[in-house]
Amino acid sequence: MNYTEAINYLLSLLDHERSEPRIPRQKRIYNLDCMQTLLRSMGNPQEEIETIHVAGTKGKGSTAVMCNSILGQAGYSTGFYSSPHLHTFRERVRLGAQLIPEVEFAQLVRRVKPYCDVMAELDTVGPVSLFEFMTAMAFSYFADQQVDFQVVEVGLGGRLDATNVVNPAVALITSVSLDHTSILGDSLEEIAYEKGGIIKSGTPVVISPQDNRVMNVLKGICSANLTEAIVVGEDVTYEFLGRTNDGQRVLINGRLGEYEVILSLLGSHQLENAATALAGIEVLIDDGADIPVSAITAGFKNVSWPCRMEIISHSPTLILDGAHNPYSVSRVLSEVRANFTYNNCVVVVGFSRDKNVEEMVNIIAEIEPRIVVTESRHPRSLDSNKLYDHFVDCGLNEVKRSDDVKTALKVAKTWAGSEDLILIIGSLFVAAEGREEVLGIIPEIYPDLLSGSQI
Repeated sequence: MNYTEAINYLLSLLDHERSEPRIPRQKRIYNLDCMQTLLRSMGNPQEEIETIHVAGTKGKGSTAVMCNSILGQAGYSTGFYSSPHLHTFRERVRLGAQLIPEVEFAQLVRRVKPYCDVMAELDTVGPVSLFEFMTAMAFSYFADQQVDFQVVEVGLGGRLDATNVVNPAVALITSVSLDHTSILGDSLEEIAYEKGGIIKSGTPVVISPQDNRVMNVLKGICSANLTEAIVVGEDVTYEFLGRTNDGQRVLINGRLGEYEVILSLLGSHQLENAATALAGIEVLIDDGADIPVSAITAGFKNVSWPCRMEIISHSPTLILDGAHNPYSVSRVLSEVRANFTYNNCVVVVGFSRDKNVEEMVNIIAEIEPRIVVTESRHPRSLDSNKLYDHFVDCGLNEVKRSDDVKTALKVAKTWAGSEDLILIIGSLFVAAEGREEVLGIIPEIYPDLLSGSQI
């Protein structure tokens, strides 16, 4: 099996990220029997490595990668598992910050495949999905490599997520807001309940600042599990000290000490994520991990997480962000207005069909930018014609439409002067395609098995 064959096999599996099943995923998956049965047949590799488990609506990827960076700077070997990917499947399973080579990735798929073939024949648990397969791959690979820690980002929700088979050293829950409501629930309380499903009895839990409704649910789950809750904003606090050429200076007051660091990632929300990551690292220190202040400082300064308030070119300033729900879109726009000087703002925007599109359109329209609507290659991408109508209905006069991100970016550049700002926003898929175009990255193009088109 070569790399292309490995990817084709993965794409033949049920993919909840790309499909839109008539019955919401969370209503079809009543338990984790499939994942637990698969891993049991593989010898439960997830139990061999100390785990940092990270859930949340926004910031979970950034928080996870900060933890990963700090542990690496402290000299520990790490496995890092996250989703979705921007440009290649190999981003999802990493050693430290390094992608798995294509040959090793293909070997790993070939190794896990026989276990999944057996699972397909079991009527009691059903076939393995793509995300379950990738999760099993990650746990198997990290165990084989005998890493010191595995940093695992939840895919969706938490309670029934395929990653929720670990007994972590620490669990982190970042900002929770309304997203994936058709799957996780229509209220903040319902979504908080799903996110809080990663809380285990006796395992310390770090909770980012939350809406009171969310915090009450999460603290209630902690109490029921006799679990210590470390709350950012109460037990761990932070203070913004100013912008630098390298990012932003922040003072974090942890439970074990005070840390003045430079964080390479931009945005006030990243300060919150940094404090959450630091609180998780301090739990590991409590447990005996040797993580000096110098590693914490270097970890924050050197962390990289593309398409999150990422500046990729100047004159005009071009910023990418994968914000894809009303809360995150509003926050990114506030950060742009607060931290950048420009004459005019051109927004290149595309959404997925399953998002709260009308509310996000209204939020963007409030700043009265020039708009270029588009759509990504992803099969769940909202038709750009429909998105165009949404913005026109808001009363905006300067709205253009392009069929793809590449063309949309060209339109935006003809519209923007050297002192203007271009913001690409709406989904990680749109942001990633903009990044590919500007930086000359050759993406992996996958067949859409439902329509025969390429994505």
